[in-house]
Amino acid sequence: MTEQTNDINLTPDPDVLPPPKPEAQTESDLSPALNDSLNGFLQNLRIGRSAAVHTLRAYRADLVQFLSFVQTHPDLGSDRLYYLERVHVRAFLMDLQLGEYQRTSVNRKLASIRAFCKWAMRQGFLESDPTVGVLTVKQEERVPKFLRLSEIETLLNAPDMNTAEGLRDKAMMELLYASGMRAGEAHLLLLEDLNLEEKTVLVQHGKGDKERVAMLGDAAIRALRAYLAHGRPELAAHNKGVTDKAVFLNKFGTRLSDRGIRRTFDKYCKIASERLKITPHVMRHTFATHLLNNGADIRAVQELLGHANLITTQVYTHVTTEHIKEVYEQAHPRADSE
Repeated sequence: MTEQTNDINLTPDPDVLPPPKPEAQTESDLSPALNDSLNGFLQNLRIGRSAAVHTLRAYRADLVQFLSFVQTHPDLGSDRLYYLERVHVRAFLMDLQLGEYQRTSVNRKLASIRAFCKWAMRQGFLESDPTVGVLTVKQEERVPKFLRLSEIETLLNAPDMNTAEGLRDKAMMELLYASGMRAGEAHLLLLEDLNLEEKTVLVQHGKGDKERVAMLGDAAIRALRAYLAHGRPELAAHNKGVTDKAVFLNKFGTRLSDRGIRRTFDKYCKIASERLKITPHVMRHTFATHLLNNGADIRAVQELLGHANLITTQVYTHVTTEHIKEVYEQAHPRADSE
């Protein structure tokens, strides 16, 4: 879905009452009709699109807030979703902006509403799509945060290799840095997806449920072999039920959750860097930035990241431009005349 970018008009429509603050903020406070619509949409995401748990959680939170607004709006109400119009969506977004929500949060909520409304139209719950013509908020350009080489080395050498958890953490962080995978993708990774001989990993559940092949370097291969030979069997032994085929296991021998992956990074972030908080997504940014800094073609990086659009990948060129400038100033004899 291609979204236009512009500022949302914050001038209230004279024909619409000022948007009320949503009162119901939990799913249980919604009317049965709105609740059924919400759950139908989430079920479609879960079954039809194999959406990850954290994705469903984000959609649910955004839509509960929006449907609460619908339920309490004097033009609409608990059983008048069918009459939802563009002006109501704009009023909701205006309310968010006046409530000092960040632009990224407003745009994410609009994306959730778009997806819900398209589904609701197909189900006959809406007369027309009220999000058509509603523009996203113009974003401030932000350069992705990434780790320096020294910080990456410190992070990857932090786990205790004498423990099963340490072997797992080392393998997982080496994998993410080598492949640029997302935390949710690593969470879903199965043993059969790894091809250590070919130095590849099959990402079967990428964003939008797209499949791609990611690359693995020698350091990641060594860490994975050590974990699979010594760490994983020890963790798997704690599971007395059905054997879990997930690559990364928790202390109970079952699949490590994406939240567990994030907690792993929290554990090591202060050891590796006081400059920024390290998350799995920072590793993804670092993967892309280091590749581009070392001469990788941007289209190749796009494929490795699994980006559908090159524009998404181009955010990293801002980082590499700064790097090139530093190299120029250090290397060119007349770059600094002082």
